[in-house]
Amino acid sequence: MAQQNSGDETASPPPSRRLDEDWLAVVVGLALVALALLGVIPTGLVP
Repeated sequence: MAQQNSGDETASPPPSRRLDEDWLAVVVGLALVALALLGVIPTGLVP
């Protein structure tokens, strides 16, 4: 019985799209840290 490929390697997004997602994650992380420092989010909630 042949093993089916899940398609993760062939359906991966182009590198530029992946880079955009990385920058989005950085911006969201910095926004969470800024909100925690301002006291909007309790410090214990941000890892």
